[in-house]
Amino acid sequence: MSAPVLFSLSKDDPAGPALGKLIGADRGEIEVRRFPDGETYLRYGTEVKGRSVILFCTLDRPDEKILPLLFAAATARELGAMQVGLVAPYLAYMRQDRRFHDGEAVTSARFAKILSEQVDWLVTVDPHLHRRGSLGEIYGIPAVAVHAAPLISKWIARMVSKPLLIGPDQESEQWVASVAQAISAPHVILEKVRRGDREVEVSLPAIERWRDRTPVLVDDIVSTARTMIETVRHLKRVGLSQPVCIAVHGVFAGEAYRELLAAGAARVVSTNTIPHESNEIDVAPLLAEGVRTVTKPGLPA
Repeated sequence: MSAPVLFSLSKDDPAGPALGKLIGADRGEIEVRRFPDGETYLRYGTEVKGRSVILFCTLDRPDEKILPLLFAAATARELGAMQVGLVAPYLAYMRQDRRFHDGEAVTSARFAKILSEQVDWLVTVDPHLHRRGSLGEIYGIPAVAVHAAPLISKWIARMVSKPLLIGPDQESEQWVASVAQAISAPHVILEKVRRGDREVEVSLPAIERWRDRTPVLVDDIVSTARTMIETVRHLKRVGLSQPVCIAVHGVFAGEAYRELLAAGAARVVSTNTIPHESNEIDVAPLLAEGVRTVTKPGLPA
């Protein structure tokens, strides 16, 4: 059987080629561009007939990426691909997982249905499973979520002296606790009230007892960074040292990254699920493990 062929739809993302090397996939050529009217042009430059195709596409800015991705998946099938899988280090549309107000779209379920109809399997990193136990609750295909916590623990142990792990809310406690436990560090959880998309109030319980520690704020997704910014300011007010801020998925909408540094963060670090200047933690080995899991013999397509 020939090696799988990996096509990266994110040309500026080095994680795609790195993953291809780790799993022994051939590097495929694909041309994706826009016509002057904004429509997508897509052409495969590598033969896919009879081969397993892997599409690599991290889904930040999903609305501009989803149509090229769907066209790529459908076209690979039309050209005779044996199987089409998707590696999406950051998986979008996971937040709106229920109808909070009358008339709202439950976009996580709709997005999952769209992808499930076009690809045979999915691998991602730490999806935002807020009120769901697993991706299988909404995805109708084999879907593997790999976890960055061990890599983050190793980075903190190597780079931060006497860390105090701080989680953004109660829902993060189990995840943050696992990072802290791996390096025998204490952790606390924020008490947070969100007033809107860009307005957050936070408090830290009994934080004064940790004055000799280096605060390390950890969150799965940092988008507007309002929670982290408010936490950094709060830590400054109570006299703690400048914190290190770590995101699994550094979306950093608008000027969020600069604003977080300006608020007083000593350092802002992210994994490379989304290409950004803050990337310091490589998830390619995790993704490779996920691909091997989902494509092992006997797993239904």
